[in-house]
Amino acid sequence: MAELVPFAVPTESDKTLLVWELSSGPTAEALHHSLFTVFSQFGLLYSVRVFPNAAVARPGFYAIIKFYSARDAHRAQEACDRKQLFQKSPVKVRLGTRHRAVQHQALALNSFQCQELANYYFGFNGWSKRIIKDHYRSL
Repeated sequence: MAELVPFAVPTESDKTLLVWELSSGPTAEALHHSLFTVFSQFGLLYSVRVFPNAAVARPGFYAIIKFYSARDAHRAQEACDRKQLFQKSPVKVRLGTRHRAVQHQALALNSFQCQELANYYFGFNGWSKRIIKDHYRSL
């Protein structure tokens, strides 16, 4: 079954992964890079955000990863949960939970994100902003 991927900021919980039990050893920037490398194998990512654990929790990090596609997020969650992705201990990966009371207005992507999304799904490697005259009409 085909999935409709709108040219909008993904806000749905089924496109969002929560990743926790990330090691405190590497920096947040290094974790961001590692997470992006692992999870981008499953599909195009909208964002990867890394946060330090709360002061009451043990040292370490957690991350929120947003996909454009719910199908890609689901595949990534199944493949990566309880796996040692890039650290010695396994990470936990869960899909976001629904909050029915919250209504999100669709926000448009910026032009770079639109181009990235189109390139990924349509397989193009560049776009032109020029209008090219159809020379077949003039024949």
